[in-house]
Amino acid sequence: MYDFITIGSATQDVFIQSDAASVVSVSSVLRKSDFMAFPYGAKTEIADFSRNLGGGAVNTASNFANLGCKTSTIIKLGCDEENAVVRRKLEKVGIDTSNVINSSKYLTGFSIILVSFQGDRTVLAHRGANAHVHEKEVNWDAIKNTRWLYVSPLSGVSNQILDLLASFCNENHINLAINAGTTALKKGGKYFSKILKSAQIVTMNKEEASLVTKIEVRPDTRDTKFSKYKIHPDIINMLKTLRQGSSAIIIITDGKHGSYCYDGEHIYVCPIYPATVVSTLGAGDAFSSTFCAVYDKYKDIDKALRFGSINSASVCKHFGAQEGFLKFDELEKIANGAPDFKVEIVEEGELAAV
Repeated sequence: MYDFITIGSATQDVFIQSDAASVVSVSSVLRKSDFMAFPYGAKTEIADFSRNLGGGAVNTASNFANLGCKTSTIIKLGCDEENAVVRRKLEKVGIDTSNVINSSKYLTGFSIILVSFQGDRTVLAHRGANAHVHEKEVNWDAIKNTRWLYVSPLSGVSNQILDLLASFCNENHINLAINAGTTALKKGGKYFSKILKSAQIVTMNKEEASLVTKIEVRPDTRDTKFSKYKIHPDIINMLKTLRQGSSAIIIITDGKHGSYCYDGEHIYVCPIYPATVVSTLGAGDAFSSTFCAVYDKYKDIDKALRFGSINSASVCKHFGAQEGFLKFDELEKIANGAPDFKVEIVEEGELAAV
């Protein structure tokens, strides 16, 4: 019996940092967008470079394994030399590879991560075999033999099995955690609401939540100041909309502003744990998978949010989405040593006044 099986992508990630990168901000009445920019037509010097294994399913499986959970992963690798490299790396960290799928047609996924001087990143992704997982290739018997299925973003053709995975978990009483990604969310709220009904934990970032709910988080204007609220009213609306007809724990992450969680009774507001940021790649995977593992162990949302934030911050200190993972005792020690790092709980009655 597995504790967790993850399903999603596996990639070889190349990290590139250049001090020549500029961050350009563009604002409108409804939104603010940031862009990473390089001098057009120029040869740009690289300040730092590294190569690591990544992808949502691999990142989360690695974290589950590091936390002592019996873990397997369902990923699809290409017909190339990277196939054996990825398998060896997975086995080295204690992940069962018996459910890995081999492609005879596509290459293993590959990403180039451009890291800004602020630590944020832009990812250039080639999905490769990740986008071509089919129903008949999935080991459904293995999924029957796990307590949790963690679904990371499924792209391309692979996304067509998301509703099958949700139904299968529901029918077989398997706990389901989902970080769906934009491919699924673009199908709209009506489609995703069916998935939510089968899930126990759902995580997405603010932009993804806006995409599926069609709710924009309005910026401050001259006449209206949303920043006076501890929770933006539009975030509250997103959380409640996502949980309609579902009993899932809903989590929305918001970068440097932390995360918000709704269990149907309370909204939890968790700040980020302070860290010197080298790269934010993998921070979301570390947060969401740590939340799942801690919640599974303690059934404590407060602790799961704090531990998730601490582990996410540790990953941000390193290049590589799987560098810096902490174990349960290390997370506990850091949390106990930071009594001022707290999750704020907002009662349902207080929300109506916002």
